[in-house]
Amino acid sequence: MARRTKTKVVAGLGVVAGALGLGAFNSSFDVSVQPEITNEVFAPHFSYHCIESEIAPPLDNHGQLTVAVWNIYKQQRPNWRSALASFTQKSDLVLLQEASLNTELQTYLNDSQWQVRMANAFRFLDTPAGVMNLSRVSSRQTCAYLAMEPWLRLPKSALLSQFALSNGQTLAVVNLHGVNFAIGLNEYKQQLDSLKAVLEQHQGPIILAGDFNTWRKARIKVVRAFAHSLGLKEVHYHNDQRVRVLGKPLDHLYYRDLRLVMAEAPKTDASDHNPLLATFKLISPTVH
Repeated sequence: MARRTKTKVVAGLGVVAGALGLGAFNSSFDVSVQPEITNEVFAPHFSYHCIESEIAPPLDNHGQLTVAVWNIYKQQRPNWRSALASFTQKSDLVLLQEASLNTELQTYLNDSQWQVRMANAFRFLDTPAGVMNLSRVSSRQTCAYLAMEPWLRLPKSALLSQFALSNGQTLAVVNLHGVNFAIGLNEYKQQLDSLKAVLEQHQGPIILAGDFNTWRKARIKVVRAFAHSLGLKEVHYHNDQRVRVLGKPLDHLYYRDLRLVMAEAPKTDASDHNPLLATFKLISPTVH
């Protein structure tokens, strides 16, 4: 079990507290020193770094793969549950950012058939928060990653999963919540680079998605360069209602070795972000 440290964080700006979804500026957080992950909903036991599954059926449904990506804003809006059910009813894979494993979300997940993987970025009032994967079947492996916010000293999290596909390939999936409160780009680049070593070794399809906090042009350039280095394409949306800050979209979905069938980013008032919804078709691997 990873060591934990109690960190007192005092946010002196209302905008910072609001972005974290906190009602008080002076709050105590339980921050993990090492990346932690769980597959449990009630009384989650977080283990260090990775979870593996011996039984991992293909994630796709007869060669088709539907994905939903959404920053759920710690379920602070009253209609989050109905919105999540609506967005994900046909999904094989759901990538959530800012998931807070409170009683309401625990109940929702317990009533569903989803396989759950969650990275613990920190606990607030003893409630874990971080990125979360919901999938129709178990992943072969899912590993958690952490990157520290330089100002707030609270981590941002990521999950990197490996899923079996019906064409014999393995799909690598990254669910990322990007470092936000940093003036320079060093911490931002380091967060992506921590994933690159694994992704560079991966043969086959990749999905890279999440809330990248790309609120300025320089950040978008970093993400695009990272995606280009891995041969990823960016999804473009039929109905692009992605939330923008300073005119720049915060949420992105990139892919490789898949065929994009459709994609949209519909509007909702159930979060401060709008979801990304996409459907892909598998491509038969080339036989050498």
